[in-house]
Amino acid sequence: QVQLVESGGGSVQAGGSLRLSCVASGYIPYGYCTGWFRQAPGKERETVACIDTYGKTNYADSMKGRFTISRDNDKNTVHLEMIGLKLEDTGMYYCAAARTPRSFNALVLTWRGQGTQVTVSS
Repeated sequence: QVQLVESGGGSVQAGGSLRLSCVASGYIPYGYCTGWFRQAPGKERETVACIDTYGKTNYADSMKGRFTISRDNDKNTVHLEMIGLKLEDTGMYYCAAARTPRSFNALVLTWRGQGTQVTVSS
């Protein structure tokens, strides 16, 4: 059984930065894409980015430029570096894994974590 545990969320002023981390326990098969999606209050879930076991990254178009996803295979950890945060980035950020990047983009997820809150204020 795979468990995904997020950390690194918090409150930050607009323009600031945060680094989210997701530690995976259990075996995630090769080829799976692990990454982040978010959900703001009253809004639908939104894909942020995922990275597969070979290190290939996949970003939602609206997330390119300010968000960077990376992984540390030795620590079974995926990071999301966020810079230039905006008020609209506020929401719960969830770590998740899917069979393919396409599945991830469609939010057809195999595993997901409990989430970490990101709050951006002016």
